[in-house]
Amino acid sequence: MKFLRQIYESLRFAWQALKSNITRTTLSLLGVTVGIFAIVAVFTIVDSLERSIKDSLSSIGEGVFYVQKWPWGFGGEYQWWKYFQWPSPSNSEYKFLYDNLEKASAVAVMDFKGSTTVKNGSNSYEALIQGVSYEFDQISEVPLEKGRYFMQQETTNARNVAIIGAEIADVLFPNQEAEGKVFKLAGRKFTVIGIQERKGESLVDFGGSPDKKCIIPYTSFAKMFQSGRPDPDIVVKGFEEDKGLIEVEAEVVGLMRTKRGLKPRDENNFSINRPEAAAEAVSGVFAVLTLAGWVIGSFSILVGGFGIANIMFVSVKERTNLIGIQKSLGAKNYSILAQFLFEAVMLSLVGGLVGIFLVYLLTFVPLGSLQVMLTPGNIILGLGVSSVIGILSGIIPAMMAARMDPVTAIRAK
Repeated sequence: MKFLRQIYESLRFAWQALKSNITRTTLSLLGVTVGIFAIVAVFTIVDSLERSIKDSLSSIGEGVFYVQKWPWGFGGEYQWWKYFQWPSPSNSEYKFLYDNLEKASAVAVMDFKGSTTVKNGSNSYEALIQGVSYEFDQISEVPLEKGRYFMQQETTNARNVAIIGAEIADVLFPNQEAEGKVFKLAGRKFTVIGIQERKGESLVDFGGSPDKKCIIPYTSFAKMFQSGRPDPDIVVKGFEEDKGLIEVEAEVVGLMRTKRGLKPRDENNFSINRPEAAAEAVSGVFAVLTLAGWVIGSFSILVGGFGIANIMFVSVKERTNLIGIQKSLGAKNYSILAQFLFEAVMLSLVGGLVGIFLVYLLTFVPLGSLQVMLTPGNIILGLGVSSVIGILSGIIPAMMAARMDPVTAIRAK
């Protein structure tokens, strides 16, 4: 009961401090508000960016790696002149891996053809064409709104069937069902067997937006678009019990070296690329942005902390006589200390809450395809930083008030 009464009195004193000089208090708390806004806003935007990019990375497969000609470069020297001489993966290498891999749960081959016109009568659309093998849906999800995925006979026999994105379906077949309809791709007729679920705009779409993509069997793709130098990607998915995909990667490396006739001392002339490596590189970039947010916000919070300390020193001076009366009536030093410290924390929290509210308003501002979300973690972070600033700013004035001599304090004018 005594503790609750103390909290009530501290709240009352904090409110009086706010009311006594609105302009002075507002200007003093402005630094905390700006600082908390800067830190929480940077954290919120960085978290939103990171979540968007990692969601896009997860769409290209989880627990998988890619066998490709070119390695994904994330820092360090990129020896492109060496990679340029490496041979591209081939369909025969995919079949070799498919037939011999024991540590993989799925193996697929795929390739892309950008900006290709698909037509239905007078309606046309510039689509991203992706050729995939039968097991591709075990590597990466292909969520369908209508229709079905490829049958094995269709991918083996190069049937002219396609799974199209929602945007393509809207343009080619307006106001009608697209499933079962026929359209033209590179002069050939294809039948729509499935329509992907609408994803909408994303900040980053690794592998292309599914709304704008037309997926066809890899065998059909190879006949139409790989008459020159094919450069497909081989995708391997490991088993869940193979942590880090160590076993399946070692098996793939061994089989690829055997297929290409590499000698024991020869280095690999192919790349093993992992999506999580890209995610780690993204996290590194965002760590720098987060640090920048801390630095920018810290300067504002420092100014705000001095402002709160100034209010507390003034408050102690104005209530010196009252402190003396409280002590003469039996108030302990810790009670006076807690009273002023609590007041400082309350003042700082007011500034922090205003800063967090401004970040909340920021989430309603349209930022293109980026969806900004204020998470509970960032709210707790803002309140926590505000509380720490309040404690640091109020500890010295509170200690001064707690150590006052009651007789001297009562005589003060």
